Amino acid sequence: MEERYVGRSGLRVSRLGLGTMTWGRDTDEHEASDQLRAFVDAGGTLVDTAPSYAEGAAEQILGQVLEGLLGQSGNRDRLVLATKGGIGRRGGRGYVDTSRRGLLAQLDTSLQRLGVGHVDLWQVHVWSDDVPIEEVLGTLEHAVSTGRARYVGVSNYSGWQLARAVTLQEAARRAPIVSNQVEYSLLARAVEAEAVPAARALGVGVLCWSPLGRGVLTGKYRSGVPGDSRGASAHFAPFVEAYFGRRSRSVVDAVVTAADGLGVSPVEVALSWARDRPGVASAVVGARTAAQLRGSLSAEDVVLPDAIREALDDVSAPGGTAED
Repeated sequence: MEERYVGRSGLRVSRLGLGTMTWGRDTDEHEASDQLRAFVDAGGTLVDTAPSYAEGAAEQILGQVLEGLLGQSGNRDRLVLATKGGIGRRGGRGYVDTSRRGLLAQLDTSLQRLGVGHVDLWQVHVWSDDVPIEEVLGTLEHAVSTGRARYVGVSNYSGWQLARAVTLQEAARRAPIVSNQVEYSLLARAVEAEAVPAARALGVGVLCWSPLGRGVLTGKYRSGVPGDSRGASAHFAPFVEAYFGRRSRSVVDAVVTAADGLGVSPVEVALSWARDRPGVASAVVGARTAAQLRGSLSAEDVVLPDAIREALDDVSAPGGTAED
């Protein structure tokens, strides 16, 4: 699988990444192990997780899978392990805590769950107005200087938030912010207004989460909600239903038409589109099963013709909403 540098940093990642949001909920340890094996066999390197996924179960399973599958193979050295900090669940309720104390406590817990001494990329999961950005940036620097993280980044930052963070970090000569992970797909292009241009101007790599439009771009929901799909899951149904609107249907129809014309799957079309957007270092794709993941990984060999890419650009152009 082709690798790319993340922004202007020396960090290299596979241009398709493995996401673990379903691990510990809809994906058990056996399926997770099969997914990681398929991903590594395909040449993938970037594995992305977070302590908020399944309240830590995703990190726990990833740690177990890493130990069992890769412990003796030497492949750990070529994997790029990425996790996050700043949000979680406590007593069944979500919380945001980007304080130095909260972030470092989460990072140490993440390292313990993963069974590693450091992660390759540590990302602040969200911006918070409750904690000074200077405190957040100092915490990122501390994680690098103490060996807990090799590189640091952010997630879900808007354009101005990213510019503020990068500017302050550079002025203080701290470990640079190398990435911003944002939702980016044919159904979620709002980041093109500010976040993506800011990242490109600042030399920050873009990591796409949910490049398949929360699964809707696969086409599986065109005739209803399959019983075994993420949209039928109690945990993820509201997350998926946000893209069940009329505008989304027209985009999905265009993706399916393009796929039919190229003789590939809608998954391959949607992933190829997101993966090759300007500034994108990697598109992070999640799956419930190893079979689904293999279908996504086959997008590595697909390059969209310019005419089809332009047609998809037109039909998905920002301006409406998914519910229109």
